[in-house]
Amino acid sequence: MASYTPTIGLEVHAELKTSTKMFCRSKNDPHEERPNVNICPVCMAHPGTLPVINGEAVRHVLRVGLALGARLADYTEFDRKNYFYPDLPKGYQLSQYEYPLVEGGELAGVAITRVHLEEDTASSIHDEGTGTSIDYNRAGVPLMELVTEPVIHSAEEAGKFARELQLLLRYLGASEANMEMGEMRVEANVSVGTEGKLGTKVEIKNLNSFRAMERAVAYEIKRQTELLEGGGVVEQQTLGWDEGKQVTFPQRSKEGSADYRYFPDPDLPSLKLSEIAGYAPEELKKTMPELPIERRGRYRSLGIKPDDADLYVRETGLGAFFEEVISVFGNDSSRISLASNYIANDLQKIIRDTDNRDTEIQSNIAISAPNFRKIIDMVAERKISSRAAKDILIKSVSSGKDPEEIAKTSNLFQKSSESDLEGVVGEVIANNPSVVADFKAGKAAALEYLVGQCMKTLRGAGDPVVLRKLLSEKLV
Repeated sequence: MASYTPTIGLEVHAELKTSTKMFCRSKNDPHEERPNVNICPVCMAHPGTLPVINGEAVRHVLRVGLALGARLADYTEFDRKNYFYPDLPKGYQLSQYEYPLVEGGELAGVAITRVHLEEDTASSIHDEGTGTSIDYNRAGVPLMELVTEPVIHSAEEAGKFARELQLLLRYLGASEANMEMGEMRVEANVSVGTEGKLGTKVEIKNLNSFRAMERAVAYEIKRQTELLEGGGVVEQQTLGWDEGKQVTFPQRSKEGSADYRYFPDPDLPSLKLSEIAGYAPEELKKTMPELPIERRGRYRSLGIKPDDADLYVRETGLGAFFEEVISVFGNDSSRISLASNYIANDLQKIIRDTDNRDTEIQSNIAISAPNFRKIIDMVAERKISSRAAKDILIKSVSSGKDPEEIAKTSNLFQKSSESDLEGVVGEVIANNPSVVADFKAGKAAALEYLVGQCMKTLRGAGDPVVLRKLLSEKLV
């Protein structure tokens, strides 16, 4: 039986964060709901108008290239990509073909072919009652297109790459890349081949979420595999994705580059980037932030668990709070790890439960870093137990009160004096004869059960180390 290998390449479009459009001064505002407000004679392609290149958009793409470890172009130019569609006012799209701004690079283990700059199309609005109308607010918005090499072999790997790219764009300030708003759009080229060879490629469009992309790619791999196993032939074409039916469907035959009749745009100058101030790689490097991969590495060097490091990189609000909390801990790895555990587990859960949300935690964390630090210090100094810390954290988040005051008024400071704990130990031993018998029979877990009963009686205010010592002594 033949062995089938799926191969996936992604094409990702991201609208860039600039104040104006790619080739004119019309406002770039993805939140504008009124149709055809941010338009002008240039982006509407009126006769006699001339485009002007948006320098900030060029800078964004070059910084993306640096983050990918790619080769930045010294010479670049813009081309006309010719096709006719109602959402394209010029009858062609200004894009880059022969000389892209960025070539090569890698992200999340996936090799990059190129990254280039172009203008976005208008938005087609379909209404069953009134038909199709066009909103040109988006026409001419700076659009970055990134193309990967066909080196992805699963839907999960494709999803991981796309999420990491979104994160990178946000860290760089290049794009918000919200898929639900169309600021980032992913197209997947999928083929299934045998004996290590590439199969016939199909392109899946209309993927408006990471989950939809993963489902569409997985479905297409399954469809092509079953088709080939049955002796069929995969047709090269463009497919859509029906989220309701969870299937792909044909849209049109796939065009090749020759169909677009690319040629250099005569109205735009070619660019020699090394001659433009601020575009040299050494100058751009000075503007680069700490990248997600760098931040993960730094967190892990502090002893933070990989899952927690990923959380702080992804959830920038929690990450900023974690940074503020540990800023005074220096090289105290014990306190840093302790703080991370309480933020990643307890604090995150409290915030999500309180706000009833499963979206990213960006800000508005209802406890100050100094107050949170007090809880960590009290745990580290064994003034309170772990259980008491959780109770204090909940109360401090809800009330805003000082954790030390909560510990005092709620009688949660840990009792570590043997004389204070002997009575509770004796009471627990007397009330649990079967567990005592299990311990004496060699069952070590019985001791921990008794410690837990002591802590329960003390409402978490007992020192478990001292309790364990007293129980061991009295059970000999």
